[in-house]
Amino acid sequence: MLAAAIRAFGAPEAIEVTELDTPRPAPGEVRVRVRAAGVQAYDCAVRAGWNPPGMTLAFPQVLGNDFAGVVDELGEGVTGFAPGDEVLGWAVLSCYAEYLVVSADQVVAKPANMPWEEAGAFSASAQTAHTALRALEVGPGDTLLVHAAAGGVGTIAVQLAKEWGATVIGTAGERNHDYLRSLGAIPVTYGDGLADRVRALAPDGVTAALDGIGGPALDVSVELVKDRGRIGTLVDFARVEELGVRAIFSQRSAERLRELTGLYAQGRIRVEVSRVFPLAAAPEAHHEVETGHVRGKIVLAID
Repeated sequence: MLAAAIRAFGAPEAIEVTELDTPRPAPGEVRVRVRAAGVQAYDCAVRAGWNPPGMTLAFPQVLGNDFAGVVDELGEGVTGFAPGDEVLGWAVLSCYAEYLVVSADQVVAKPANMPWEEAGAFSASAQTAHTALRALEVGPGDTLLVHAAAGGVGTIAVQLAKEWGATVIGTAGERNHDYLRSLGAIPVTYGDGLADRVRALAPDGVTAALDGIGGPALDVSVELVKDRGRIGTLVDFARVEELGVRAIFSQRSAERLRELTGLYAQGRIRVEVSRVFPLAAAPEAHHEVETGHVRGKIVLAID
């Protein structure tokens, strides 16, 4: 099979399409013919030299943690799936490839109305947003501040918070303000004076905050939210203990993912895919993600 992998850490150009052995499923696993894979900051960090805790990387190292595709082969003991089923799920550092094998409890049925590109980008951002809002106990009556609200996690977080009865204020550049309004958020421009602009939009106060930027954005959250246990950061882990806020790490499960795909199937949440690249253009996709200005998600289409 063909896969996009790195043979050494480096810039996006370190990614190359290479031929690898097609994997076979072990007991309890399914093999999936991948149709689309999401591209995340996590992938970029690994490519650049970060070794995720508890993992052993081996070159050539395939990248990618999000996928959608068609079940191709079942391992011994797998029930509930059959060859030809359209699925989506997550598999750590193996998704930029024509085939992958994954535990059967890491895939769910793809909604019939979900395009492949959106399915490939769905699992990581959706489950991270869901994890965060549950941890912050967001619900009716809350006013939630979401930093990087137009990004992959932010897009889903805005919609889930609205679905669960909260008012949402989202930070973004002005070019994304209409987009945030379309999701149901009140947009606000990030940068100097942000706290005052948010206060003007939320005279009764902000009750929770989700930070996807770190640094000054997290400082503003601490300034605005009284209960620091209701401030979560996805990125600025070095200051969690100092500030008394929460570090958010995605808690993935098939149950959580089925809940989210159910909301999608009902038209209650949507996915934004800003660009689709072929597998061979994975380096360009990484360059795009590393600009920090992606609306929604970047996806690799794997034919």
